[in-house]
Amino acid sequence: MTDCLFCRMVAGDITPDVVYETDDVLAFRDIRPQARVHVLVIPKQHIPTLDDFPADDSALAGKLFVAVQKVARREGLASGGYRTVINCRGDGGQEVYHLHLHVLGGRQLNWPPG
Repeated sequence: MTDCLFCRMVAGDITPDVVYETDDVLAFRDIRPQARVHVLVIPKQHIPTLDDFPADDSALAGKLFVAVQKVARREGLASGGYRTVINCRGDGGQEVYHLHLHVLGGRQLNWPPG
């Protein structure tokens, strides 16, 4: 998908600040961080929203969660804690329509978020 920002990153047209990568997953630093550590974890396959995630692809879901865990460990967040967020569509705050998980940490995060 050539008009998708994250697909262009996967294709190598745009070079993000990569934190973690496998054949199926890419994790990179958010360009507008909302915490000291703010990393986005995406499937390399274009999936517009969480609602579009293939119900029969539990393997990919597992790979995304393992990537979150590895990012948290590499960024030094695992022991103190971190937050993972998935925004879905406009009312949910999704800006880029390519499924992505936010990994936020490195400071005390309040609830509910502001």
